Amino acid sequence: MKIATAASERHVLNITVDNESGILAKIAGLFTARGYNIDSLTVADITENHAVSRITIVTNGPPQVIDQIEAQLERLVPVHKVTDLTEAGPHVERELALVKVAGTGEKRVEALRIADVFRASVVDTTTESFVFEITGAPDKIDSFIALMRGLGLVEVGRSGVVGMMRGAQGA
Repeated sequence: MKIATAASERHVLNITVDNESGILAKIAGLFTARGYNIDSLTVADITENHAVSRITIVTNGPPQVIDQIEAQLERLVPVHKVTDLTEAGPHVERELALVKVAGTGEKRVEALRIADVFRASVVDTTTESFVFEITGAPDKIDSFIALMRGLGLVEVGRSGVVGMMRGAQGA
């Protein structure tokens, strides 16, 4: 007999925390201890006095697991607020990637043509390779990387997702 399980959903969580030593380890430990996966993680100081940081985590799980993650995060002392951007409404997500592609001749020309279509910038070049910088939604970056695989993809570095709610209000 099969047991029905809820479908896994992608969620983007914004977590506002005190900017103090060890908070990232506490949050990562919470995920690790419970077997939750972190697909993407970014952290940045967001106040002038460096007192508060925003951690953006992309994770996957059924709705009840995501609710449990949020509840456990909110119980951590240095956490001010947890916002599930996926549930909260319209939001903007962006990621940055550096993509190195090696090639000559037609492959080099094609890499430049595709980069132009994706609005990727050349940030380094040699006679045998390019490093492109591309920003956008994670799906756009995934598509760009997939196309570059056939043209001599060497390596990729990705920043991780950052996101915020649309509109005039803060999170």
